[in-house]
Amino acid sequence: MTQTFVHCQLFDGVTDHYLLDAYFTVNAAGEISDLGTGTPTTTEKTLDLHGKYVIPGLMNVHTHLMMSGTSGRPNDHLSETEVAYRALRNLKALARDGVTYIRDCGCAFDVDLKLARLQRAGDLGGTEIDGSGRPISIIGGHGDEPQGLNGESNFGHLVNSATDVRRAVRENFKLGAGNIKVMATGGVMSAADEVDDTELTEEEIQVAVSEAHSKHMTVASHAQGNRGIQLSLEAGVDSIEHGIYLDADQLALMKAQGTYLVPTLSPCDKIDRYGKGIVPDNVYRKNAGVKDFFYQNMRTALTSGVNYAVGTDAGTPFNGFATGTTDELVLMTQMGLTPFEALLGATKNAAKLLQIDKRYGTLAPGKMADFVVLDADPLAAIQAVQQPDKQVYKKGVRLA
Repeated sequence: MTQTFVHCQLFDGVTDHYLLDAYFTVNAAGEISDLGTGTPTTTEKTLDLHGKYVIPGLMNVHTHLMMSGTSGRPNDHLSETEVAYRALRNLKALARDGVTYIRDCGCAFDVDLKLARLQRAGDLGGTEIDGSGRPISIIGGHGDEPQGLNGESNFGHLVNSATDVRRAVRENFKLGAGNIKVMATGGVMSAADEVDDTELTEEEIQVAVSEAHSKHMTVASHAQGNRGIQLSLEAGVDSIEHGIYLDADQLALMKAQGTYLVPTLSPCDKIDRYGKGIVPDNVYRKNAGVKDFFYQNMRTALTSGVNYAVGTDAGTPFNGFATGTTDELVLMTQMGLTPFEALLGATKNAAKLLQIDKRYGTLAPGKMADFVVLDADPLAAIQAVQQPDKQVYKKGVRLA
């Protein structure tokens, strides 16, 4: 059924102002077929938005659907059924926050890829998934996490050579991955390493990138330590996730190469505010040790002209799915971005990183009708996106 939405202030995800008293028509395929101002000439069904603000559906390019987002629920030794249940619940929460497309950056049992397959077959609606499957890690490193009730599986592909990496990429490719996640360094959340530990070798990262790029997949690198960031950039990854110890020369290289930065500010913020005495001591210690440097580094990076996209690392402690993406947008403005720039990170920029910008990320004829309806103006105050009862549409169908 064709439906026309009328009388809205429309932010198209491109320009820093609204199309006033706008209308747009969504066809039966869920695409925007017409867009303009004033009163459309149509005999089809219309829905009056009464002057509300319409923005593109939000995107979150760093989530972990399998994780709980609470401090007390373990993320290891889960059965595949538990992982799938969590993922479906978290997808619903993301939709309520206005998120219509995600990239999942690591999921046990490749559940993200299996759910994405159901979506492609038309058997599962809701927030769309670009899956990574199981990430590539080293034994004992960030991502070595036993899964299955008896530890019979692992969160990561545990590799010991470039040959192992190539096989892991090909296995994820077979399952339908759009992205490959590599764990180049240690991390705040892992028990056995430090943030600046270098884990994958230069050759291993290079093989991951060459193999993935030959199959039209992107590569996201968990890279917090400086050396791991450098190896990832030299290998040609598409995005640096976190980037805590990113330096000026690396930032210049990212700008020259077009590499994206996905800061994931939320985990640091949430652990700092809520984690003391609750999260493991080593997690709180590592987070406290990098917090000030990380924030200053991100203020420098995000206002430098580097490519950036919004991701939250959703699923980490106190960093859930129901408000996490819109919380991250507020944090992005605290790093120096304007509301307009922050919104680009969750719309147009994110779509470009995911290589889906021909169909998603902006509102225009020929694009998918993924959009959010807000009562207040998010270009004036980004907090408008945190509205709890926002209207969320996926391909023209209301999700929340």
